[in-house]
Amino acid sequence: MKRNDPCWCGSGKKYKKCHLDFDARLAELDLDINLSQIRPTHDLIYNAKDIEGIKKAAVINGGALDLIAKLIKPGLDTLSLDTAVHNYIVEHGAHPSCLGFEGFPNSICTSINHVVCHGIPSADEILQAGDIVNVDITTDLDGYYADASRMYIVGGKTTPEAQRLVDVTHEIMEEGIRAARPWHCVGDIGAACGAMARANGYSVVTILGGHGVGKAFHTAPFVNHDCAANTGMILVPGMVLTVEPMINAGGRGVYLARNGWAVHTSDHKKSAHYELTVVVRRGHAEQLSTFDYIESTDK
Repeated sequence: MKRNDPCWCGSGKKYKKCHLDFDARLAELDLDINLSQIRPTHDLIYNAKDIEGIKKAAVINGGALDLIAKLIKPGLDTLSLDTAVHNYIVEHGAHPSCLGFEGFPNSICTSINHVVCHGIPSADEILQAGDIVNVDITTDLDGYYADASRMYIVGGKTTPEAQRLVDVTHEIMEEGIRAARPWHCVGDIGAACGAMARANGYSVVTILGGHGVGKAFHTAPFVNHDCAANTGMILVPGMVLTVEPMINAGGRGVYLARNGWAVHTSDHKKSAHYELTVVVRRGHAEQLSTFDYIESTDK
């Protein structure tokens, strides 16, 4: 690409004023193939317009998660939550991305107690006081995707052990986000999450993890939440991905339910899962609390 050509990122700026220095820095990185270090491709790097589109999707996605907090209660079936979220997202001009994704039958995932993720809402699944529930929602607005999940405690109170699992899992996610620094590796996220999980006596599910997100529901890189630092894809400004540790109170073993979707802990001990969409930027860390979106720091 010539210096005065329009930049490949679609910003409308000349290459020399946009990503010329960035590409030079990326090309000069001394990568270690033994650590599986690789450079991200241009399609994984978003310009300001793209990131604004992802933010708008995240506003709706976060609003749907806020709605769950208002509705969830003992005696409610999980299909009612699914219907409410579906209507909320559609009424805001967006699409619930889970619906129909690879055949998934609903608009949200509801995963209770020992279900790690991808639980299918049902009229027969009745919430009980003390249940811990993960609700995972992805929203597509005008071709941009935002993905997040939260834990909810039905009735507001659970056992001390379950409460601790939920609280620590949230802290582990935040630790992973702090590790998502530009010009470092995606493996740093997993190293941070895994170390904190083990320090608290928990295990991390590793056959599932985070992923790139933005103009598609799932893109590279895969984000392992318990792995070695300095491994994997290089994180650079403009990349967008999810940090979503799945933390088990017992062992990390899981199995797939007969419905082909819900993932359960092998020992039937409880699991917790938090998720945020992260954009890697230069500058200060910032979480915009009106929706599940955070900017990582390069410091």
